[in-house]
Amino acid sequence: MKKYDVTGIGNALVDIEFKVTDQFFADNGVEKGLMTLVDETRQNSLMNVIDTTHAKMQCGGSAGNTVIAISQFGGKSYYSCKVADDEMGHFYMNDMKYAGVSHNLNEGNLAAGITGKCLVMVTEDAERTMNTYLGITETYSNEDVNEAAIKDSKYLYIEGYLITSENGKAAMKHAKKIAEENGVKVALTFSDPAMVKYFKEPMAEVIGASVDLLFANEEEAMIFTETDNLLDTREELKKLAKHFVITQGKNGAMIYDGDTFIDIEPYATTAIDSNGAGDMFAGAFMYGITNGHSYASSGKLASMASSKIVSQFGPRLQWHEAKEILNRLNP
Repeated sequence: MKKYDVTGIGNALVDIEFKVTDQFFADNGVEKGLMTLVDETRQNSLMNVIDTTHAKMQCGGSAGNTVIAISQFGGKSYYSCKVADDEMGHFYMNDMKYAGVSHNLNEGNLAAGITGKCLVMVTEDAERTMNTYLGITETYSNEDVNEAAIKDSKYLYIEGYLITSENGKAAMKHAKKIAEENGVKVALTFSDPAMVKYFKEPMAEVIGASVDLLFANEEEAMIFTETDNLLDTREELKKLAKHFVITQGKNGAMIYDGDTFIDIEPYATTAIDSNGAGDMFAGAFMYGITNGHSYASSGKLASMASSKIVSQFGPRLQWHEAKEILNRLNP
């Protein structure tokens, strides 16, 4: 028996989410719909011109959101990450503890520096735009990878955002090697279209011969495979991953279980905020496949959970909401 269902590695960011208009982007030179890396000065200048009265602050980052989702559904997850010894770092550590996720952070091992923050700007069309200052998580490296946790997990989950730095890429490859040498399955998420558009070669280097499970949305999958239709895309993805999930927004998702393709129906919802939908899908799906559910059943759970996430403000479910979704799956 493994201690953890999933160990995740990724950027530890405090998510500060708030609503804006399209005019805000025009006025402040923000590119809508993408994750853009910015320096601290640029992030602070944006903070000075936004109304943060109703902002929502939570520990996050892509893989962070996913391992929290696994925990909320009743799974056992671990997060290997890096924050600084500052107010935001302590907030992150305590919020992760509240979410029931084991991690490598403690009061005595936080380094001096600035904890990373992600400004999540949500418009009326429910699209999310992110400006991220990585802070100390930009120095995430092999030293921050918990080898024992990976060995004691069913899956390693790797966040694609780590690919933007050489040390992050090295940590991805290091963690993947540990997993493969110890019979632990490897899951990877592309995370964002910009990661496969601007870092395709390093991403391919991390994937290597293949991964056990790949998560991508349609745009990411098509960019990486250099295809223009889903039929060709999914055939190309077979060369990269033994199993994969292509999320399709309001059209649901497509899953390849290693043998057949499974279409996952969407659940009717009114979308107000797409932030965290992909992370939630991955978390619910990985909870399912590591806790006795089939790929089809896990896809159904993930579709339910992500439809709930986009109908509310913020990337995380309430505890009772996770239980209600599980009850719907297993009445």
